[in-house]
Amino acid sequence: MPYVTVEMLPGRTDEQKKALVEKVTEAVSETTGAPKEKIVVFIEELRPDHYGVGGKRLSDQ
Repeated sequence: MPYVTVEMLPGRTDEQKKALVEKVTEAVSETTGAPKEKIVVFIEELRPDHYGVGGKRLSDQ
């Protein structure tokens, strides 16, 4: 059973997240041959104050 975690900053709509889950599931199924009903997709939203690039938190930019 494949598990996929997508980490991203907040700001996407529920419709965008739904489409993301559908497309990731399709891609994993096509690539691995795993049945869609066995593929688990997690969406984790990262808070900008918990994420940094180039030594600075995104919330500080």
